[in-house]
Amino acid sequence: MEKFNKFVNIIKKLRKPDGCPWDREQTLETLKPHLLEETYEVLEVMDEGGEKLKNELGDLLFQIVFQANICEEKGEFKIDDVIDSISEKMIRRHPHVFGEKNNIKTSDEVLINWEKIKKEEKEHKDRNSVLDGIPKGMSALLRAEKLQKKASKIGFDWPEIHGVIDKVEEEIDELRDEIMMENIEKAREELGDLFFALVNLSRHLGVNPEICLNEASNKFERRFRYVESNCNLEESTLEEMDKLWEEAKK
Repeated sequence: MEKFNKFVNIIKKLRKPDGCPWDREQTLETLKPHLLEETYEVLEVMDEGGEKLKNELGDLLFQIVFQANICEEKGEFKIDDVIDSISEKMIRRHPHVFGEKNNIKTSDEVLINWEKIKKEEKEHKDRNSVLDGIPKGMSALLRAEKLQKKASKIGFDWPEIHGVIDKVEEEIDELRDEIMMENIEKAREELGDLFFALVNLSRHLGVNPEICLNEASNKFERRFRYVESNCNLEESTLEEMDKLWEEAKK
């Protein structure tokens, strides 16, 4: 706790009149892109762990404490209030750990009870739809997955994966038809439907669509860099680059 308090004091000093000009200028609005960037950097190194993850988690922690400090300056709340709030929430939502409810044995039972407790909490009582509470600012892939999961909890879902695959194929056919008719606006809509169906397929496979797409992007980057390092891109033909691409795949 002593180290954490020292860290909080460092941030407070950065915001003082004799502190850092850049830090003093920041607001919750200006920090949004920085928070997003730090979150993605943590995600990037989570598979590696170790020193890189340690450093990126520190950067993410800085964003959280920095925002709390701005809110403290505005008289709204302190970082201690943030910690108290999440601590109380974790205790409240884990009655099988911190309370007397010991009949919960599986992770599925934990999630069911978690949702029941959430519905009784003050900030969730005014929600009218099962789809309420999903941030519109989320990445499109994760938001689609969240919407599908929420609908699935009340039984609005394909009973098995083959129906999802059929839906993907249906969306591809509809997209192809609109492209053939050169109806770009309609093709755009059908492309969105195809993305949504593919997210649904990833969900039924138990695969995170964001991670899945990132892995595909990483694979493309590795292979393209191999092509790039073994030829002159401006002078090479597509056939030559494709041959190197196949080498990279091996």
